[in-house]
Amino acid sequence: MVVAALTACLLFPGAQSLKDKRRRIAGLMARIRAGYPVSVAEVGHQELWQRGTIGVALVTTEARLAQSMFDRITDGIGRDGEVELLSGSVEFFRPEGSDTE
Repeated sequence: MVVAALTACLLFPGAQSLKDKRRRIAGLMARIRAGYPVSVAEVGHQELWQRGTIGVALVTTEARLAQSMFDRITDGIGRDGEVELLSGSVEFFRPEGSDTE
């Protein structure tokens, strides 16, 4: 078992308020949830108008599958012009006692 986590730091250009930013981030998270079997949440920069951080998590049997899925997710961020990806990082965890590749 592999637990994979993506942390994506985001920029919301032109956001005029927290309400505007929240609308944009909610739309992004809904698209990610609809397109991939992952969990996603806003995890940072919640008080800033033009910045945000989301966390995406996935449990799988293969790290390659998770990396491929996260690559597709990060490639899709910003396609609508509502948000820009500033940076992204992926971490893998293998719980004790779980089978490894």
